[in-house]
Amino acid sequence: MNLKLIPATASATYPDAVVREIEIVIPAGKDPERLDTFLTRQVAELTRTKVQELIEAGAATVNGKPTKASHKTRNGDVVHITMLSRPPLALAGEDIPLTIVFEDEWLVVIDKPAGMVVHPAKGNRTGTLVNALLNHYGQLEPASDGDPDRPGMVHRIDKNTSGLLVVCKREPALSRLAEQFREHAVEREYHCIAWWPWQTPKGTIDAPIGRDPNDRQKYAVVPDGKLARTHWKQLQKFDFLTHLAMRLETGRTHQIRVHLTHTGHPILGDTDYGGRNRQMGKLSTSQRLVAAELFEMVDRQLLHARVLGFVHPVTEKKHRFESQLPPDFQAILQRLGGKLSDW
Repeated sequence: MNLKLIPATASATYPDAVVREIEIVIPAGKDPERLDTFLTRQVAELTRTKVQELIEAGAATVNGKPTKASHKTRNGDVVHITMLSRPPLALAGEDIPLTIVFEDEWLVVIDKPAGMVVHPAKGNRTGTLVNALLNHYGQLEPASDGDPDRPGMVHRIDKNTSGLLVVCKREPALSRLAEQFREHAVEREYHCIAWWPWQTPKGTIDAPIGRDPNDRQKYAVVPDGKLARTHWKQLQKFDFLTHLAMRLETGRTHQIRVHLTHTGHPILGDTDYGGRNRQMGKLSTSQRLVAAELFEMVDRQLLHARVLGFVHPVTEKKHRFESQLPPDFQAILQRLGGKLSDW
């Protein structure tokens, strides 16, 4: 997919916002698809409702002409979107240590600790991975979706999720690697400790994800959500917990956390998605004592981005990186009597 990000400009009508433009050329061999569905998949920050509003307002065009949400995209179509965004934050580099797994002139792979926010946003203006990267490299390309507050970013992991993350230093690495993410061609495997062992050794969760209608700060499985598919394998079973390997086929916000909660297996320590006190009522007295001890040992959702694999966007060499389970994860496994050597 040829996706072009046009530099943002100031809005004359709304002085506290900027005008952002995105241009996408539909490649040969792409199956026809409804315009609103296509744009919802391609532009991560847009919901289907927002896309439909843009189309209705004439702010999303095909080959320079307004159209309908039901328009079927065709090979060679040029889709253009114009939208308002908040102005960029004043980003500054900060001297924050980084664990660099791999680096060349095009990109860098970071092993992010739990507790570090990936990019500045409301409530987290400093101390982020982006601040550390700016101090380390001076400048990065704008994010793959054009967001100036997320330079170099083609994907994210949550603040309290640890593990591997790739950041692009400059073009054409950023746009080419972003395309791999959009086409689900990147290998991403996570490990977690979740509640309640499964009855089968492996499976797939195929359930659409969107904003939680009861809490807009969270996500949930909803009928009109975006396609979301997660493959899981049970590595070790314990009394009331399980050690899982999760492979992402898609990459929706909070996907693993939402999917596991939806299936009744929330991640241990995940306060936002029912993985802490909400499970205690299902335990026996002796199990509650163990759970209370585990909660003293971990203060986050126990989720770790362990494997990241992709084709280098410039050299075309295949790369696959693995991250050791962090100390808190290992401590929980040891307390449960689990194995560490294989993982």
